[in-house]
Amino acid sequence: MFTKAIVRTPCKAMIEGITTANLGTPDYQKALQQHADYIAALQECGLSVTVLPADENFPDSTFVEDTALMTPHCAIITNPGAPSRTAETHSIKAVVADFYDQVELIEAPGTVEAGDIMMVGDHYYIGLSERTNQQGADQMIAILKRYGMTGSTVTMSEMLHLKTGLGYLENNYLLACGEFLKKAEFQQYNILEVEQEEAYAANSVWVNNVVLTPAGFPKTHQLIQSAGYEIRIVDVSEFQKIDGGLSCLSLRF
Repeated sequence: MFTKAIVRTPCKAMIEGITTANLGTPDYQKALQQHADYIAALQECGLSVTVLPADENFPDSTFVEDTALMTPHCAIITNPGAPSRTAETHSIKAVVADFYDQVELIEAPGTVEAGDIMMVGDHYYIGLSERTNQQGADQMIAILKRYGMTGSTVTMSEMLHLKTGLGYLENNYLLACGEFLKKAEFQQYNILEVEQEEAYAANSVWVNNVVLTPAGFPKTHQLIQSAGYEIRIVDVSEFQKIDGGLSCLSLRF
């Protein structure tokens, strides 16, 4: 169960964020409204939410998840693979240190973005992507092992991040789409197949027995509910325009 979350207010520069979505320019005021509702959803799930101020130096900084991995035993500050995001970790390190006694670091030439990491119990799946390389994954696995946890890598070729196409919902259920449907390492789970036209909704987030899921994907909503979960729909359309999903917008621990 989670008790806390850290989020960062979107900055005005978000309209210049990294994107391949071709969905148009985000509406900043609408993004602020959606972010406020996202915070409300986390609070409804029982989390105490720390809201960091907007940082105009980093257009993608609202996607705070990529900057750190928060485990039950330590926090690990990442080294983002997108050059424009590398220095985001400087400010998050101080914030994380308020909550954790043990704070570890991923160091260059290793790169890791935590959007490529999916936690299942004490095991962490790490996607090898354009943002997370083998050196970074190796460092991450070594750190996890020191604290009694495990990690393994997942090859991928289609998705931006591992969690772009996966969402572990606890109780052995895994939302998945695209290239992850047939991966051998995931066949042990009850796979809930997200249809390709609703692939964005594979990035849904389990928070204390409620699944936060993006607005506009009714088939996936029904799929999650059919597995016995309560859902909380959150509109994140403006963040989708800059390649961001529900999990990207918070650090949950």
